[in-house]
Amino acid sequence: MTRFVSSPLALAAALSLSLTACGGDDKESGSTPAASTPAPSVTSPTLSGTPGEPVTRTAAELTKALLALSDLPSGFSQEKDEPDDNSKPFSSPSSRCKTLVKYLNATKAPGSKASVSRSFSGSQEGPYIDFGLDSMGTAEAVADLRDTYADAVKSCTKVSLKTEGESSTSMKVEKIAAPQFGTGPFAFRLTGTSGPKRGLEYTAAVTGVNDVIISVGVLAGQGTELDVATETAVTKAQQVLKAGA
Repeated sequence: MTRFVSSPLALAAALSLSLTACGGDDKESGSTPAASTPAPSVTSPTLSGTPGEPVTRTAAELTKALLALSDLPSGFSQEKDEPDDNSKPFSSPSSRCKTLVKYLNATKAPGSKASVSRSFSGSQEGPYIDFGLDSMGTAEAVADLRDTYADAVKSCTKVSLKTEGESSTSMKVEKIAAPQFGTGPFAFRLTGTSGPKRGLEYTAAVTGVNDVIISVGVLAGQGTELDVATETAVTKAQQVLKAGA
């Protein structure tokens, strides 16, 4: 995994890089068997502030609110941060998929003021879990981007994914029930239906905490990781990030 670690939201950046890693990366992981899901380790406070006022956040501030290895169960390891290679692995001939393809190929959330992310793996077989925080300035900007992303998912049923050294994989796109954490969450699934990554599944959730958009992605999971990972990410962000005054 590379791009998602060095740049934030772009859920699919996590997917493209995780798929590459899953398809033959030989990097080592911890020998301790991984827990199937991360578990919440913090409690959620009540935040105060006036909604809609612009908030300026630094990457350092966001980093404090981002999940760290210590927040996850034993057995997980943090993936190495590598530079973006400027590739655009996703494509589609359909005009209805133009926006989704743009977002999937992005290296940060459109309009993001500051971004941070981390990626973790349970083992070489997965699960791979990616977390990203993007400061959008206002809660309204978070809602606008989240809604646009959700509409893009709804409008597009299939995209193609090209991984280095392999032919393209056709990926089915579908909206799924979102983990109910944060503000206005939505979630979707990408599933390989034909090609070298046939059968591989990636699930992602996008939600908001005040002026920050949170993204969580799970590759090669068992079907239960997304809810717990999203809850854990939102809970820590709520604890650390104060609403704009």
